[in-house]
Amino acid sequence: MSDSTAAQTEGRPVLDIWYELQCPDCRTALDDVHALRARYGDRLELRLRHFPLAKHKHAFAAAQAAEEAAAQGQGWSYVEAVLDRVGELERGGETLLVEIAGGLGLDADEFETALIDGRHILIVDADQAEGKAIGVTGTPTYVIDGERLDGGRRQDGLRERIEAVVDRLLG
Repeated sequence: MSDSTAAQTEGRPVLDIWYELQCPDCRTALDDVHALRARYGDRLELRLRHFPLAKHKHAFAAAQAAEEAAAQGQGWSYVEAVLDRVGELERGGETLLVEIAGGLGLDADEFETALIDGRHILIVDADQAEGKAIGVTGTPTYVIDGERLDGGRRQDGLRERIEAVVDRLLG
């Protein structure tokens, strides 16, 4: 669900959000994403970046599934639906990922195929490699205007720090 890590696109600040879809902290951080959307609307581009952690068995498949959802036009809706059921993902695995897709009206058969043929692996691998290269170690982590803000350890005050940077960039 990402293009590049440029600081701005089309004159808008870009907030890269390094998430992992089996991460309970990322579920909690959705409140900040919603608040940023409400405050800035289209003036801020929010880009999901994948950073599946080895400790979560289904995170890599979930990232691939999110890319399939984006290809079908509902990337963020799917991400939010998966995070809403983050507690079930350990037990439900790929079956749950496909079920969530079907519940959103997406082509569940295409999800199954995408998870088998690995058509989105390169996107997920590239995001993860880039994240490692810039020092991402946990999720959620945000990058805006070249500044990395780690929410994996503590999220208190993070949204306010992001807003300060966005406000400065918007002038």
